[in-house]
This record gives sequence, structure tokens and C-alpha cells, in this order.
Amino acid sequence: MGGMLSSPVGRFRLFALAEAVSWAGLLIGMFVKYVIGPEVGVKIFGPIHGLIFVCYILVTLMLVQRWDRRTTVWALVASIPPFGTVFFERWAQKHGKLTEPVAAAE
Repeated sequence: MGGMLSSPVGRFRLFALAEAVSWAGLLIGMFVKYVIGPEVGVKIFGPIHGLIFVCYILVTLMLVQRWDRRTTVWALVASIPPFGTVFFERWAQKHGKLTEPVAAAE
């Protein structure tokens, strides 16, 4: 995982997935709160999801110089619906938006 965190693209991909997973945890916590009663899931996953959401936004903004405005806006919009970040990450990968720049030969 260290290699994944060493580049903006790697961080973006990690936080896109983490944001979706934290959404799932929050949705489960909300289901438990409103159907069963205890709100422990929301108390746990709410702050976790909030932190990961902010990290996703920050790593998305790190890629602004790499993407056109439309791609950046869609990446930000993807953070709003549950699991949208995963769909955007898959689309961006398919369309070459997440390719790492080639390092200059030494």
C-alpha cells in the first residue's frame, strides 16, 4: 500500500475506494439506527466517512492540473451519491485519466 500513497493518482484511487466503503458503513449504521434503534454505527461511521470524504476532495483537487474542468467537477460530484467515487474511478481509469506521468530517464 505504500506505493499507492506515493503518488496523487494512487492516493486518489485509495480514497475513492475508501469513501465508498465508508458510505456503506454509514448506510448500515443509519439502517440500524432507524430500524433497530442503537445509533452506535452512525457515531462510528459518521466521523470516519466525514474524514475520508474530506481526504477524497483534497486528493481530487491535487489532480486539477492533470484534468480538464469537466473531469474535475465530475470527480467532485461523484463524492455525493453513495458509491459514486468507485464509478468515477473506474470511468477515469478506463478513459486514461489516472495514468501516471512517465518519469524522465536517468
